[in-house]
Amino acid sequence: MSETRPEVPALLVLEDGRFFRGVSFGAQGETFGEAVFSTAMTGYQETLTDPSYRRQIVVATAPQIGNTGWNDEDDESRRIWVAGYVVRDLSRVRSSWRANRTLDEVLADQGVPGIAEIDTRALTRHLRDRGAMRAGLSTVDLDVASLLTRVLAHPPMTGANLVGEVTVPAPVVLPAHGEKRFTVAAIDLGIKDMTPALMARRGIEVHVLPASTTIDDIDALAPDGVFFSNGPGDPAAASGPLRLLREVLDAGYPYFGICFGHQIFGRALGFGTYKLKYGHRGINQPVKDLATGRVEITAQNHGFAVDAPLAGVTPTRWGDARVSHVCLNDDVVEGLELTDADGSVRAFSVQYHPEAAAGPHDSAYLFDRFVELLEHARARRGVPAGDPAAEEA
Repeated sequence: MSETRPEVPALLVLEDGRFFRGVSFGAQGETFGEAVFSTAMTGYQETLTDPSYRRQIVVATAPQIGNTGWNDEDDESRRIWVAGYVVRDLSRVRSSWRANRTLDEVLADQGVPGIAEIDTRALTRHLRDRGAMRAGLSTVDLDVASLLTRVLAHPPMTGANLVGEVTVPAPVVLPAHGEKRFTVAAIDLGIKDMTPALMARRGIEVHVLPASTTIDDIDALAPDGVFFSNGPGDPAAASGPLRLLREVLDAGYPYFGICFGHQIFGRALGFGTYKLKYGHRGINQPVKDLATGRVEITAQNHGFAVDAPLAGVTPTRWGDARVSHVCLNDDVVEGLELTDADGSVRAFSVQYHPEAAAGPHDSAYLFDRFVELLEHARARRGVPAGDPAAEEA
């Protein structure tokens, strides 16, 4: 929406009939998805390229978006994944020295419609009261009743299996920075680029694998550990990753999961999952570590949560499971641990995003914790620390 571009009207209609009229930016046309809001003040480039937002129309609660433009360094995946973008005020200028194009231009190039100049505060309050819901955004059909009919025909997020739409088609290897210490099989359920990058900085060779990977594929790599990433959709519909994770635990691999990988871990341990009313999306979500009492400000993007008891332990065939972290806003389960008979942790997960792109970085230590888990597992096998050659032998 540059100063010379003519204004094109756009319409946003929610499944309960609430509608908003505004001005188009990005691509013209129409799109459908689940309307959700993100409370992040910054980092819209990372948000829009997060595969976890597949089939969602994202509402920015920050009043002005686009003033840092778009650059070639901050994408978190190979493309924009949101179905549509809703903002109050689209900045007419880009002021970051790193930017080489505008948000408007990138959305248009990738065919993603946006709507601006609407009351996003009223829209956010509506979604908080009524919950995340299906929506349609259009520049071609400006009739509310007509667009609403097609919104109601769009499938809901509950029951949606979207992992296959975002995963890599073939394995990708990210070499370790410096000396290689470990090998990790990272199952891509919608992974963000910063995740394997942070592992590589810690001496891990990361094999990013498709969601269709089998336990035989993992065994052939002989990794030191297995990681399940974030991703979109309903974890109850992801039967393939659930089956694979149970086989991973049966095989005794150390495990670390985040977001969708946390939800799949919860289901593998025998817990249920459920849909949150409007989810947690933003970079300012407070989480408490129940063991230390430490509070972290975290980046989150999820609409489903694990249903597990906040106190006590739950026996499983792999050991005792317990909740390790909770959200201070609403007591949602934010972390799980699985311990062996000797009390040592063999697997863990968190609901939030420790790679934190964009910020904050309170939780980056979890990657160090994964390294410690890998070291402990190697020591138990009798392999000297820092001796991958002995492990391969």
